[in-house]
Amino acid sequence: MTSVDQFVQKVIASPSPYSELDAIYVHNRITGLIGDDDFVTAVDDQLSSLTAALVQTAIAHGKIEDSPSDRDILADQLMDLVTPLPSVLNQTFWNKYQTSPETATDYFYQLSKANDYIKTRAIAKNVVFPAQTDFGDLEITINLSKPEKDPKAIAAARDQPENGYPLCQLCMENEGYLGRLGYPARSNHRIVRLTVGGETWGFQYSPYAYFNEHSIFLDQVHRPMQINRQTFSNLLEIVTQLPHYFVGSNADLPIVGGSMLTHEHYQGGRHVFPMMKAPIARSIDVGVAGVQAGVVKWPMSTIRLTSANRVALIDAATKIHNTWRDYTDESVDVRAYTDGVRHHTTTPIARKVGDDYVLDIVLRDNQTSDQYPDGIFHPHQDVQHIKKENIGLIEVMGRAILPARLKTELNEVGKYVLGEANEMAPMHQPWADALKAQNTFTTDNVTDILHREVGKVFARVLADAGVFKWDAAGEAAFDRFVTALNA
Repeated sequence: MTSVDQFVQKVIASPSPYSELDAIYVHNRITGLIGDDDFVTAVDDQLSSLTAALVQTAIAHGKIEDSPSDRDILADQLMDLVTPLPSVLNQTFWNKYQTSPETATDYFYQLSKANDYIKTRAIAKNVVFPAQTDFGDLEITINLSKPEKDPKAIAAARDQPENGYPLCQLCMENEGYLGRLGYPARSNHRIVRLTVGGETWGFQYSPYAYFNEHSIFLDQVHRPMQINRQTFSNLLEIVTQLPHYFVGSNADLPIVGGSMLTHEHYQGGRHVFPMMKAPIARSIDVGVAGVQAGVVKWPMSTIRLTSANRVALIDAATKIHNTWRDYTDESVDVRAYTDGVRHHTTTPIARKVGDDYVLDIVLRDNQTSDQYPDGIFHPHQDVQHIKKENIGLIEVMGRAILPARLKTELNEVGKYVLGEANEMAPMHQPWADALKAQNTFTTDNVTDILHREVGKVFARVLADAGVFKWDAAGEAAFDRFVTALNA
């Protein structure tokens, strides 16, 4: 049996639109993409192995070039054959939702992995380890599936004129899009439609998931991200529909925001982050009846709101956001505006705990200065050898997304501290020398120590991003902000 025949069987057995009567049609669809199946056979009958074999056949026939873009486009075209049509997927999802929200998301998540929309093989290459800190166990990941993004490039991209189709990678027009050089293939991409705030939104999974069931909720309309009262309402509405998921929004300003500021969207999923486990350091009064509030023991300045009353919770979140937006305290370098440019916004994260809603509001400030040109409340220069990117929603909650370069670079640091020949990057030299002075390294402990120290650096990164520090001056400044809330 050829790889094409094996793949045809997989297509017919999948939840695709095809049945046994369609076998010849599907066979011809495949050979039209790859040529005759006379070059490569799969090592096993796994869908991923069969797809790889068919892609190799297409290259051998000259149907595509041997390039990452062409490979991805063809692979996703093949996987599209085992994927239900958008209308069928949506109908199935909402039918299963009648059983339970978990049943519906389990179906969608498993399908998104099975058709290789979620790149499980790439994700499996990521390095993941815990790190004990004064703020609990942080989660450290070295991301080997996507390239590092430069904060200045992200900010510049926000101001670029938009053209082309789709307008961005978060638009609904990506569903089934073939892809092109420099733009990802999306033939096997599917989006569940849902109603949020009386408007149509999409729910999909992230192809390069950073945590369990990493989801994206996107506005049907291509418009810039913004944080306001409607944001808080939307987040609570989503966790009402999917109470087993959390959902949060990146900040809506450069430097403190995420990498995609041009399209309104949120991220969510089924994961308990370190920040969610962090305790309340002290209770506060935000002046809204029925809402419990407290300052979270967390390196980034966070107010946790809890209530069973969604409207009251939205009122409290809006009050915090609006007060912070215009709040200035020069004594701790907090400035709402400079030369008419706004610097303040929030990162909100919502979840359900029993009958209560919990809404964490993280205060953000994107100022720069001569001393800190990348951001006053951004990873400072001495830790950028580990983490330079924006501190987005996922990092805010305590899961580091570190660049792929670190896997190789930490190996070289390890050789250096062991006194072995190495090619350590010069930017790691001060850090490595400090580690050598503080530790006795052996081949048995070098990895554990480096992981521990990377965790400490990430804790410092989060502390840099915190607007009110955990010292006497910072706590007093936080108290002044709370007083301003009730002024």
